[in-house]
Amino acid sequence: MAKLPVPITFNWNQGNIEKNWKKHKVYYKEAEEVFFNKPLKIFKDIKHSQIEERFVALGMTNDNRRLYLVFTIREQEVRVISARDQSRKERKLYEKEKS
Repeated sequence: MAKLPVPITFNWNQGNIEKNWKKHKVYYKEAEEVFFNKPLKIFKDIKHSQIEERFVALGMTNDNRRLYLVFTIREQEVRVISARDQSRKERKLYEKEKS
């Protein structure tokens, strides 16, 4: 499990902001909301952690949009790499884990 920095701050790459908006219509501020809403489920992304440790977050925005985020922690800041809507399988896992 990732130990999130306190307070949570973000470090965004402009390319990732644009990619997430163009591909998935997820605005970067909306992705940030996930980290402040409960429940938030975080798992290690072992498959993509060769160069740096990455994590997957399943959570909800303030408008109850369920998102799947891939992120890393660099210099005590959360750096979101990818943000998209949860798949059906991910929603089931999120709902199961919620209860």
